[in-house]
Amino acid sequence: MRNTLVAGGLVVLVATTIAAIGAAQAPQLAALPVTVPAPADNPTTPERVALGRLLFWDPILSGGKDVACATCHHPDFGYSDGLALSIGANGVGLGPARAFAAGHKSLPVKRNSQTILNVAFNGLAARSNATPATAPMFWDLRVQGLEAQALEPLKAIDEMRGGTIPEDRAVAAVVTRLNALPEYRRLFARAFGGTAAVSEQNLGRALAAFQRSLVAMNAPVDRYMRGDATALGAEQLRGMDRFSTAGCVQCHNGPMFSDYTPHVLGVPDQAALPASDAGLNQTYAFRTPSLRNVGLTAPYMHNGLFATLPEVINFYQRVSRGGGNRGGRGGRGLNPHVTRDEIDPLARGLRVGGRGQRDLIAFLEALTDPDFDRTIPAQVPSGLPVGGRLR
Repeated sequence: MRNTLVAGGLVVLVATTIAAIGAAQAPQLAALPVTVPAPADNPTTPERVALGRLLFWDPILSGGKDVACATCHHPDFGYSDGLALSIGANGVGLGPARAFAAGHKSLPVKRNSQTILNVAFNGLAARSNATPATAPMFWDLRVQGLEAQALEPLKAIDEMRGGTIPEDRAVAAVVTRLNALPEYRRLFARAFGGTAAVSEQNLGRALAAFQRSLVAMNAPVDRYMRGDATALGAEQLRGMDRFSTAGCVQCHNGPMFSDYTPHVLGVPDQAALPASDAGLNQTYAFRTPSLRNVGLTAPYMHNGLFATLPEVINFYQRVSRGGGNRGGRGGRGLNPHVTRDEIDPLARGLRVGGRGQRDLIAFLEALTDPDFDRTIPAQVPSGLPVGGRLR
C-alpha cells in the first residue's frame, strides 16, 4: 500500500534513539517524519501534484522537445537513471541503455543523477535549521528549495535545454509553449487560480509539489525506529552498530542519513568528462548525499564512479589509510588535485576496514522502501512521447 501524503504544516519528527549505537557522541538517527513539509506559499494540493506530474513527464519542457524531467529521474531506477553520468538532451533510450542519438555530439551531464524520492525532506538533518524554502539542492548546493531546483535543468545545455534556446530565455520559452496549449492553461488555472496562471513561478511550484508527493518512508529501518523490533535482522543490527562505530553516522545522520553539508573526499575524476570537476567553489567539496533507497540508485558518488556499495566502502578504506593520490581520472586511488590534508578529517578518520562489511551493506540495504508511487501518465497535454525519447 502506498504511503499517504500529508500535506503542509510543520515537520513532526518521529525520532527514536538507536540503542545499538555505541558512540554516545554520534548524532541521532531517526525515522522519517509522518508529515511532508511544504513552504507556506506553495501548499501541496491534489491539483498541483497532478499538474506537476504531467509537467514532469512532458518533454515540452526541453529545448528540443526530446527529454523530460522523468528521463533522468525514472521510477524504474528509484527516480534516478542508473547511469554514472546522465544523458539528457539529444539522448535516446532509458536508464543504462540510454545513449546519444546518431549525429549528435556527446555531452553528458557532469554529475550523477540523484534520486528525488523523499527530496521533500532535503535539509532535514541532525544539525540543520533548513526549511522547505531553504533546503539545499544539487551536489554543489547552488540553489535552495525545490521550487528553484525544478527550473534549473531547463536552463542547462546538457540536461534539458540543448543548444536551441539561449540560457537566459529557456524558462520563458517553456512558459510560452505551455500558454499555447489550452489544456495546460486549464490545469494551471485550476491549480493556482487567476487569469495568468501559467508563469515561471507556478511552473516551479507545480513541479515541486509533485516531487514532494514522491515519498518512501517505510523502510525496515523506519519500522525498527518506530518500535518494530523485528523489522531488522541480526546482520542489519550489527551493520547499524558498525555504521556508527566506523564513523559513517558523522556525515550520514538524521532522518535522511545526510548532514547536507559539503565535504572534500578526494573521489577520482570521471574519465567520461573532458575536465576535472572541482565542485563547490573549486574546492572539490560535494554535498553528502542521502542514503535513503541507496540500494536502488547505483552507481554512486557525485560522478557515478563506483558501481557498487563494496566499491564505495573500499574507496573510504583508501581515504582512511592515506591512500595515494595517483587515481587520475577513473583510477583506483584518490583525486590527484586534492592533497591528503585537504580531505575532510571526518573521512580520514573513518574505520571501515576489517571484518563487518557485509553487515554494513545489509544495514544500508535496510534503508530502502520499494513501495513508492511509480505512476506514469498514459499521455501528456503536449501530445509528445511521455518521458521523452525513451526508445
